Amino acid sequence: MAPRWAPPAGLVLLVLLLASAVSGDKPLRGGPSGAGKEPESSSAIFPLYGDVYPHGLYYVSMNIGNPSRPYFLDVDTGSDLTWLQCDAPCVSCNKVPHPLYRPIKNKLVPCVDQLCASLHGGLSGRHKCDSPHQQCDYEIRYADQGSSIGVLVNDSFALRLANSSVVRPSLAFGCGYDQQVGSSSEVSPTDGVLGLGSGSISLLSQLKKHGISKNVVGHCLSLRGGGFLFFGDDLVPYSRATWAPMARSAFRNYYSPGSASLYFGGRSLGVRPMEVVFDSGSSFTYFAAQPYQALVSALKGGLSRTLKEVSDPSLPLCWKGKKPFKSVLDVKKEFKSLVLSFANGKKALMEIPPENYLIVTKYGNACLGILNGSEVGLKDLNILGDITMQDQMVIYDNERGQIGWIRAPCDRIPNDNTIHGFEEGYCWPQFPGIIGLPNEDCPAYYRSNIV
Repeated sequence: MAPRWAPPAGLVLLVLLLASAVSGDKPLRGGPSGAGKEPESSSAIFPLYGDVYPHGLYYVSMNIGNPSRPYFLDVDTGSDLTWLQCDAPCVSCNKVPHPLYRPIKNKLVPCVDQLCASLHGGLSGRHKCDSPHQQCDYEIRYADQGSSIGVLVNDSFALRLANSSVVRPSLAFGCGYDQQVGSSSEVSPTDGVLGLGSGSISLLSQLKKHGISKNVVGHCLSLRGGGFLFFGDDLVPYSRATWAPMARSAFRNYYSPGSASLYFGGRSLGVRPMEVVFDSGSSFTYFAAQPYQALVSALKGGLSRTLKEVSDPSLPLCWKGKKPFKSVLDVKKEFKSLVLSFANGKKALMEIPPENYLIVTKYGNACLGILNGSEVGLKDLNILGDITMQDQMVIYDNERGQIGWIRAPCDRIPNDNTIHGFEEGYCWPQFPGIIGLPNEDCPAYYRSNIV
């Protein structure tokens, strides 16, 4: 996953988790937490906001704390830990859309807690507690030299479920008080990260443990922007989706359907099967050097003379036409579809049409949204990012150990009055509110540092 307040690069985490990286006597402030009854297993659905271009992310608003307040979280299936930038107090934080989260000491997760052990052990293989009263500290380092230091806390998450109940389970997440990511003068579009991986620290695993929802998550990212996210399996089209068994990835706890053969325009690109992982925390798709070079050669070889290669600051490889393009629809006929054929599934094919690997920039050029991962340190890792997953419902079913996908109208949230995913009084986030213009519907929630 990539820290989205940095330029969206989809870089892999290089994680170092320390049981005692920072002092345990930092003052933590905040309000009391709430508790609610745990219902029968159900589902929840949340609207998504954002796009691949120009904003470079999809995010959700989650209500956290007591009193409940909204926070914008980058939806990331490529990591387990959910975390917010917080004032614990803050040593180094970016400007964010909402006031910084403020926990109190009685919300600290102790180092001896099983979730702390799982967090440390799952990512670093090491877990040590010098005292039973020690807090659960962590340090996350990114491949782009960014980092975040924080402490694990518990607080309530307000969710309205498909069975019409409202629940406020106390869930563990990270309170990041020392960030070295991006520019401290830039406004981050999100307050933190929603980690949706398969590890026991992820919100999915914790909700499953509480008996609130099954360990199933899905997202539908619209090509037009926005979309929806869901927990549980009420919306899963089991009989119509394409399914592949989850494979154990060599690259941490990524969701992977295993290795796939790559075809372009109906012909094999002649590269060895490539291990593929799904990562909604990456804006673009990344191929290792060999499949990337084979794809670029095939692309260039099939283009008409009406397209000319041009320099564009948005992405490395771009083309212009006789006149500026207004959308991908203006240029898609010049390109062919990619197909991934997964060996683990029975006829598990994923078609990647041109609109799932091209963007049209503000300069009117068409640019390739598949990048060379070896140039950003990803080596042999092949990441399917947001651009490739647009207008597809993608389902990560940890209950059955499978990943599914199906073409869907992601700009339409399923019309079912019994499935909400948010409480009454939900504050609909808008990009104008993030970039400095007031959101008239939610003025109290936008008291941030934005000028």
